[in-house]
Amino acid sequence: MELRHLQHFVAVAEDRHFTRAADRLMVSQSGLSASIRALERELQAPLFVRTTRRVTLTEAGRALLGEAERILAQVRAAHEAVAAVQGVLRGTLALGTEQCIAGVYAAGLLAAFRRRHPDVEIRLRQSGSLDLAEEVAAGRLDLAFAYRTRADSDRLRSVPLAAEPMSLLCHPEHPLATAGQVAPEDLADEVFVDFHPDWGPRRATDAAFAAAGVVRTVALEVNDVHSLLDLVDENLGVAAVPRHFRRKREALAALPVKGADEAVYETVALLPPVQATSPAARALMTLLQSGH
Repeated sequence: MELRHLQHFVAVAEDRHFTRAADRLMVSQSGLSASIRALERELQAPLFVRTTRRVTLTEAGRALLGEAERILAQVRAAHEAVAAVQGVLRGTLALGTEQCIAGVYAAGLLAAFRRRHPDVEIRLRQSGSLDLAEEVAAGRLDLAFAYRTRADSDRLRSVPLAAEPMSLLCHPEHPLATAGQVAPEDLADEVFVDFHPDWGPRRATDAAFAAAGVVRTVALEVNDVHSLLDLVDENLGVAAVPRHFRRKREALAALPVKGADEAVYETVALLPPVQATSPAARALMTLLQSGH
């Protein structure tokens, strides 16, 4: 099995289109098709279902995709490790992060990294914590800053970054604004503004209300911090968020949530196993832990 066959397969799987994948790889479409056919002959299984309109993975293709991505990530890490031993850090740093993550200022960290390692290409992707965990485990990201999503495994490890309580944000004229503190039981009838279910703050809040046995109504779902704050600022709902979000909108009332032992927002750096961690990811973590 040749590496180029796996590279071609992953490109087609990502683009779901032979022509687009060929253009991205800068190879002929006939050459790409021949490469996929050679891989299918070796594996004795079709990898794609091809129609005139689209290309989709077969069950065998789906099984191969994760392994192919990990193999290619390990090959890239090997090349970068050799370059690092020779004193030059090169290659790519693929970083994922949730928005406004506690415990790290991503923009400043990346700026410091670029100053020290100008030959490394930086790629950044924002997403929810569950998606980021899968991307790191699959080898598509070198590391990610995210909410603590699950225990370490043979494909994923975590380094703690920060932990802080959740606060309830509401409009200053909301009846709860002067309450001093609230419990989940006090919020059963409130309309909530929140993130999508795979986001860290949403998962922390869901866990707290589930632990208290309280069902809440999330009527307004958003995928960015500023939209959430805007909606609360217009008194369209309340939001349970990590405490540091308050600094972005000082005019809102912020109340501690009492009696919610699970209402803790814990953030971590998600990385592959030590032996599979790229030199660029190790260098970024060193910067982070040194305070850069």
